[in-house]
Amino acid sequence: MGLQSHIARPYHHDVETPYESTGRAGQKSRTRLALVAAARALLDAGLTPKVEEAAAHAGISRSTAYRYFPNQRSLLLAAHPSISPETLLPTDPSTDPRVRLDAVITEFTSYNVAWEPQLRTSLRLSLEPAAERTALRQGRAIGWIAEALTPLRDTHPGIDIHRLAVAIRSATGIETLIWLTDVAGYTREQAADTVRANAHALLDAAIRGGST
Repeated sequence: MGLQSHIARPYHHDVETPYESTGRAGQKSRTRLALVAAARALLDAGLTPKVEEAAAHAGISRSTAYRYFPNQRSLLLAAHPSISPETLLPTDPSTDPRVRLDAVITEFTSYNVAWEPQLRTSLRLSLEPAAERTALRQGRAIGWIAEALTPLRDTHPGIDIHRLAVAIRSATGIETLIWLTDVAGYTREQAADTVRANAHALLDAAIRGGST
């Protein structure tokens, strides 16, 4: 099952406002989802929507929208995709860490490409002065990568799996995708091939060295 099928709820960072916690919960939930969907649609169109712009796109009054999202930042954080699967490995995965890692990075890269506008916005927000710890910095990618590498515990016990997973994540995330497409001029397909090659190169180096 692809990663996209797991993305269904707002990111956990975005807590409900007091207004949403009282009365007509179903209707308020639908209104919130409509505003988030509108924000995502505008992001897909290359815009960075304000609350009133998302409200207009969703056919919701400006005053109502501000009851859910008091500012642009709260709206954009809610528009960041939430990823719920515990694993990106296929059913009955291989015991070969290279095969496992390739499967995980392929899924992770597909997610980065599919949600690129939202992830770009989240990255920008995370770089603002005094920014909150945003969705981008609390993702599960390191855990997914570490799970792919678990066979190394038996075959190469000297390798620090967590440290290797962090290194691989640093070379395969949305930040790398943006650099490859915006600076290096790669297509999305070329960028995807490069991040997979990065992941394999780091794994192979760790195996050759026996530790990392």
